[in-house]
Amino acid sequence: MASPEWSSSRCFLCDSQAFDKVCFSHSAGCNTRRRTCLYQVSYGDGSFTVGDFATETLTFRRNRVKNVAVGCGHDNEGLFVGAAGLLGLGKGRLSFPGQTGRRFNQKFSYCLVDRSASSKPSSVVFGNAAVSRTAKFTPLLSNPKLDTFYYVELLGISVGGTRVPGVAASLFKLDPIGNGGVIIDSGTSVTRLIRPAYIAMRDAFRVGAKSLKRAPDYSLFDTCFDLSKQNEVKVPTVVLHFRGADVSLPATNYLIPVDTNGKFCFAFAGTMSGLSIIGNIQQQGFRVVYDLMGSRVGFAPRGCA
Repeated sequence: MASPEWSSSRCFLCDSQAFDKVCFSHSAGCNTRRRTCLYQVSYGDGSFTVGDFATETLTFRRNRVKNVAVGCGHDNEGLFVGAAGLLGLGKGRLSFPGQTGRRFNQKFSYCLVDRSASSKPSSVVFGNAAVSRTAKFTPLLSNPKLDTFYYVELLGISVGGTRVPGVAASLFKLDPIGNGGVIIDSGTSVTRLIRPAYIAMRDAFRVGAKSLKRAPDYSLFDTCFDLSKQNEVKVPTVVLHFRGADVSLPATNYLIPVDTNGKFCFAFAGTMSGLSIIGNIQQQGFRVVYDLMGSRVGFAPRGCA
């Protein structure tokens, strides 16, 4: 669908019924001078946005959606890099799917293009048309402790056609009190795996890529290669094994350029947190389908066409 068109927004007022029901539990307070409802949102990378909480009418082609709660940011700082805005797609009550789920049958999908190599735009689709016939689906798990995230069950990872022994399903288990697990997140760039799983996967990849010339580490990447004199490169395959869905990644989704001189790095990283995250580099080129009515998420290769 096309990008949304914006009509004039209306701010929540501090003494309104909407403030009591919505703003009070989701905002930073009240602008005493203007009597408008304030919000403040911070992100894991240190970015934040502060402004007025308002309602807006959004138009997707011929579909008008009224009274969508939005944040009209007046102070946006961090890694937004000039973005016009942010569309929240999480499971929370104030995300766009959370507010408009019935209108679009609780279905949406997106396809993210490779920012460094494609002139095509990324796309997002809402409604029944979002569900690709070629998608492989895995069930969504529920975590009452963090109900805004999309949790999935990762059973293992294959490198070079062989399951990595050190990447066990038990490492990714969501425990009874909501710790651990694996989430799908379009807002995180690099996939972060719990450290023992990452080390096992990385070491398997290094063995399979031992013919390639190594290069120094770069930023959070500890497995890099100098491919400046290579016309053709063969690298080990990588497959993510979710329950019910084996997702085979294109090489461009895990070996990425980090400069213009032929330096490429293995685009995974470890985390000391118990939570593992499947990031957007690994999602590139797939149509990622969220069927919330069916409590499942799917992956369709070559989904950006």
